[in-house]
Amino acid sequence: MEERIAVDYAGRQLTISTGALAKQADGSVIVQYGDTVVLVTVVVDKKASAKDFLPLTVNYQEMSYAAGKFPGGFFKREGRPSDREILMSRLIDRPLRPLFAKGFTNEVQVIATVLSADQENDPAIPGILGASCALTISEIPFDGPLAGVKVGKKGSSFLLNPTPLQLEDSEMDIVVTGTRDAIVMVEGEAKFVSGEDLIEAIHFAHQNLIPLIEMQEKLREKVGRSKWVMPANDKLDGLIREFKGKVENDLISVFSIPTKQERAKKQNEVLDGLMQDNPDMEEGIIKTAFEEITRDVLRTQLFATSKRIDGRASDDIRPISCNVGILPRTHGSALFTRGETQSLAVTTFGTSEDEQKVESLLEGETFKTFMLHYNFTPFSVGEVAMLRGPTRREIGHGNLAERALSPILPPKEDFPYTIRIVSEILESNGSSSMATVCSGCLSLMDAGVPIAEPVAGIAMGLVKEDGKEIILSDILGDEDHLGDMDFKIAGSLRGITAIQMDIKIKGITKETMSKAVVQGQKGIATILGIMTGTLDKPRDSMSPYAPRIFTIRIKPDKIRDVIGPGGKIIRGIVEQTGVKIDIEDDGVVKIASVDEDSANEAIDIIKKLTKEAELGEIYTGRVKKIIDSGVIVEILPGIDGYVHVSQLAEGFVKKASDVVKEREEILVKVIEIDPGGRVKLSRKAALREQKGEQE
Repeated sequence: MEERIAVDYAGRQLTISTGALAKQADGSVIVQYGDTVVLVTVVVDKKASAKDFLPLTVNYQEMSYAAGKFPGGFFKREGRPSDREILMSRLIDRPLRPLFAKGFTNEVQVIATVLSADQENDPAIPGILGASCALTISEIPFDGPLAGVKVGKKGSSFLLNPTPLQLEDSEMDIVVTGTRDAIVMVEGEAKFVSGEDLIEAIHFAHQNLIPLIEMQEKLREKVGRSKWVMPANDKLDGLIREFKGKVENDLISVFSIPTKQERAKKQNEVLDGLMQDNPDMEEGIIKTAFEEITRDVLRTQLFATSKRIDGRASDDIRPISCNVGILPRTHGSALFTRGETQSLAVTTFGTSEDEQKVESLLEGETFKTFMLHYNFTPFSVGEVAMLRGPTRREIGHGNLAERALSPILPPKEDFPYTIRIVSEILESNGSSSMATVCSGCLSLMDAGVPIAEPVAGIAMGLVKEDGKEIILSDILGDEDHLGDMDFKIAGSLRGITAIQMDIKIKGITKETMSKAVVQGQKGIATILGIMTGTLDKPRDSMSPYAPRIFTIRIKPDKIRDVIGPGGKIIRGIVEQTGVKIDIEDDGVVKIASVDEDSANEAIDIIKKLTKEAELGEIYTGRVKKIIDSGVIVEILPGIDGYVHVSQLAEGFVKKASDVVKEREEILVKVIEIDPGGRVKLSRKAALREQKGEQE
């Protein structure tokens, strides 16, 4: 039997229903917002896996038929997930994870399928709501519900679930996810907003989550199943107490080792010792107990000494070094090293031919002129692994850094290049995505991109225990793994440009969030001071190996003269000069070439092809046709003028053929251009002027 709950939400009808579709799933709901419809299902393996973590998989998929379209590509069917689908899968996945019961290791799969898209409402927002609701009404031990909303800002007003049109003028575009009591995840971009505005936007979002949570609670009361009860793991608790006394002092000693590799080596030696002392015990439970002890010791030491693993205070940043222009043939390059995290960023310039076509149900077909690709190499963490395509994590980190840098780029009209940054992570020990923001900014400046202002990024952490909390600046990998929050924030001295926050506990308060933002902005200012000490502004000139793009404007009705029949003329220009030419419908012509002389040659050719007759100018023209009353003369490619017989020479001229012959070149002067564009010429006036100059 179908159950349905509907409310008016942000001026649009929002409906959650269950019981009609996909009834063999463990949880299934349809969320409709406006005319956007998303089916979300959840299925759980009834047997626990042998893994020591939650094997959760979230797949968000946009079906082309949802917007009445065919899929692109040769096969005309949906294939590998797009970057947007991967990013939205992560957006749904990350807030769900902290709310599963501790120790739950059954495999869970969530699938969110967009069935209808009105291109006004982002399907990912109903996707978050549907995933939470499907889990909430299922028997899976999930401590929800939660919900997510999108927030924009225009002037002093916040916008709830803004449309794509509203976001064009918005100062921010963030997604906030939370439970009834706390924030669980924040992600998005902004145009230099203040920390205070960001916190208020998050608070605004959290207040507006409550109706969505209440809808799920009502549905749970009607159709919710009894949750599985997770049994107490008395054996694990006993082992933790037993092992802690044996390894606590060793772990305290391990945490005093400053370098990651040596610290990991000694930590593994302590674990190996436990396994050797307990040969008959299951290896998995020893590792789980050791992980819990390690987490407890690290946190206890932090509160007891106020010192972190590497000896820093909570708001200290690791040593930073910056180098620019380190690769001779690239268009821009920078190496940013912070502690044991190192990012090499390389900037490359391209033309409009290099723009990336993007298709999505929300925005339709668009073109990107800025791309940032993040590569996480296995050697960066001292591991051996197959080199495959980019992972979800790599796509997510690259997107975050791209969002952080986008607001500082010049308008396309002022800087008509397609820009690609590639970040190669050469070492990793925490915060490699924020190192990418820093190296990416420096590589843009090294390439000569006239950015608005430099930006930097930092990753913040949190350790919360028994009502006490410590916020950590520039977290290490171990602090990320064993802490309660991973909060990445990027921006300039003026304001914030990107944010991503994941909580590993059941949420944090507005006050904690505010402290983290303030401390993060302080860290950004410190990092920017070091970056600008290396390169304080963009270089005045671009690399000699970068293409130069020269822009000229022609009349739209002259475009056909440059292209020629079947593209013959423009192909000839490209073959002759070696340049790239892009002509837009409004008559803007972009000529790209590494060689400036070749570009100027192409510009001269185009100008000649599109040049128009000017009143009073003298031209050398070719006689095309002789008629009774005068002659037709071609003075420019595609432009003819008329010389009346009386204007051919001094004195009386009976016939034009007495003075000129066809195909003869003669001097003529433009004496009139009528409103219809017809050109009248005079050979007599041109000869007079020439004679006067000679005298």
